[in-house]
Amino acid sequence: MAKAEEVKLEESTTVIQTRVYELHPNKVMRQALNEACDYRRYCFNQGLALWNEMYEASRIAKATKQKALLKAYPSPTERKVRDELVANKADWQYQYSAHLLQLAITDLANAWSNFFNKAQPDWGKPKFKSKKASRQGFKSDQSRIEDGILYLERARESTIPKDQWQGFKLNEEPLSEEFGVVSYFKEKGRYYAAIPYKIKAKNIKTPDKTGKATAVDVNVGHFDYTDGRIVVLPKRLNRVYKRIKHYQRQLAKKRVENGQAAYNSKNYLKTKAKLQACYRKAGNIQNDLMQKFTTELVKGYDKIVIENLSVKGMLMSHVASKGVHRSMFGKFKQILTYKCNWYDKKLILANKLYPSTQRCAVCGNVKNGDDKITLYGNKKHGTKHNEFVCYNKKCPNYNKVVDRDKNAMLNLLVLAEYPELNHAL
Repeated sequence: MAKAEEVKLEESTTVIQTRVYELHPNKVMRQALNEACDYRRYCFNQGLALWNEMYEASRIAKATKQKALLKAYPSPTERKVRDELVANKADWQYQYSAHLLQLAITDLANAWSNFFNKAQPDWGKPKFKSKKASRQGFKSDQSRIEDGILYLERARESTIPKDQWQGFKLNEEPLSEEFGVVSYFKEKGRYYAAIPYKIKAKNIKTPDKTGKATAVDVNVGHFDYTDGRIVVLPKRLNRVYKRIKHYQRQLAKKRVENGQAAYNSKNYLKTKAKLQACYRKAGNIQNDLMQKFTTELVKGYDKIVIENLSVKGMLMSHVASKGVHRSMFGKFKQILTYKCNWYDKKLILANKLYPSTQRCAVCGNVKNGDDKITLYGNKKHGTKHNEFVCYNKKCPNYNKVVDRDKNAMLNLLVLAEYPELNHAL
């Protein structure tokens, strides 16, 4: 009976796999998408303003400990904020789907729950959405797919006629007939839809077990692992960033010379379009590199060890912030995490205090004090930042110059067999 129950459980288990499709709307549907993005932002900001007001009032009521005030100003919840906004709807709001408002308030409630949970990576008080943000979007839980065409929900009182309301053709077949809430977003003048498919675990083709383990030491410009090194900032990407720098300077010069009138200039808009195209190209190159590298890792290894870096803290450093951002430390961890979950591979995160860089991979001696290696190398011994020299006289590598990144990778690889060492030494 127990085995039969396990088999049924495996068959019923679903895995979420999200696919992002680029949409090619006509003029009418482009207007519909833009208005939906604006309305979603309006609902979120209205809900946040009301939530802040109710939250401050409830704090005052709790401080005074008066029962009458506590009843009059209860703590805000998703349902209370949503019902208040629905009750005070204006006439123009009925031309948009009611689900846009509901999903916006749901996202707001999730953001507030993260505010009270400091363990969340994006911990902090929710902020108002800006119409100047580079990415605008909304969510829909009423979208449907028929014959490879994605249809967006149309409100009953929409100003767009039914015969002009069209779907979006997907460039590949859907992974499953079942999917969750679809996220539509607009970025750099293009439109996309992220569809989270619900796939049964038994239908996912998992790669064979290899019994191998590897470690990845991430650095600015390249990642080191047991099979070699992958360059994440290739020459073709540097050429794109040079063009980005050129177009940014041109736009800045036009703004200085023409002031506010520059934004309406045709030459300004042309240059801005070229800049956005370069950003798109750089993003596509980086995403292609990350997807191929992470797929190679999960197919070739059963255990993968990486550093649990504080990317936000590293971005605060003026020395390597640009290199860290372009090398996509955070995105690499994000992609590798969900692929390991998909293919049942073990991802080991090294402790932030684990001295992978300061420890000798041969003898285990850890550098302390003035012997430590920094971003500038070691001033005491005159070594460079990419050089590791062990000063333990009993070590076979005594006084030998070793590549610091390879040494760190070998130290991380030890955690695959000895996880008890995953702490500060």
